[in-house]
Amino acid sequence: MNAASPEPHAGFLCALDDIPDGGALEIAAEQAGAPGIVVVRRGDAAWAYRNVCPHFSIPLNYEPNTFWAYDAELLMCAHHSAMFRFEDGQCIDGPCQGAALTRVAIRIEQRNIFNNDGRGQA
Repeated sequence: MNAASPEPHAGFLCALDDIPDGGALEIAAEQAGAPGIVVVRRGDAAWAYRNVCPHFSIPLNYEPNTFWAYDAELLMCAHHSAMFRFEDGQCIDGPCQGAALTRVAIRIEQRNIFNNDGRGQA
C-alpha cells in the first residue's frame, strides 16, 4: 500500500472544502435508483439530508449538483420553491411548510465528512 494514498475510511462522503461555503454538494447514491445525499455547509459546520423534497418525493435539484442556497441559511427546492433551513431541514416556506428533509447522520473529522449511521453511504 502506498503511504501517500491511504485506504479511504468507510462512509467517506466528501471533504468539507468540496462544498462551497454557504452552498450544497450532491453525493450520488451507491445503489441505482436510490436517493442521493445533499450536504450543506456554513463555515466549518455541515448538515446532510436525503436529496428528496417531502412535497412530491423528487430531488431538490433540477440539474446534477446544482442547488439554490440563500444567505448560507436556506436550501430551496428547484421544483416548487420550498425553503429548508440548513441546520434542521425544516421547511419554513413553500408547499410543504412544516415538513422536513430526512436527516443523514454525519461526522466531520479533519475537515472530511463521513456518514455516521454505521452502514456506510446511503
